[in-house]
Amino acid sequence: MSDRTLHTLNRGPQSLSLFGSMRDAISPRDSLLLIEDGVYWATAAYAEMLAGLNCDKIYQLAADADARGIQSDRIEPVDDAGFVSLTVSHQRTLSWF
Repeated sequence: MSDRTLHTLNRGPQSLSLFGSMRDAISPRDSLLLIEDGVYWATAAYAEMLAGLNCDKIYQLAADADARGIQSDRIEPVDDAGFVSLTVSHQRTLSWF
């Protein structure tokens, strides 16, 4: 297991200050998983903000994106098993809510 953190973000773009705090805490070895309303960050309107994150990889929970009608070619979808795999492959998980 590497010294990496999985950040989970469950708040949408109305929470700009939360996004800013997460952006300041994330490191180049870390990953971000968008869950619940956090998948709204995957829309085209926020592509630049996500692209500006200095992290290894960005994922979105497929069930949450599907439930909200969010499609993104730039962000890798994961199912529940993929979520579990991400938590196992990272040393710690930090939830932003």
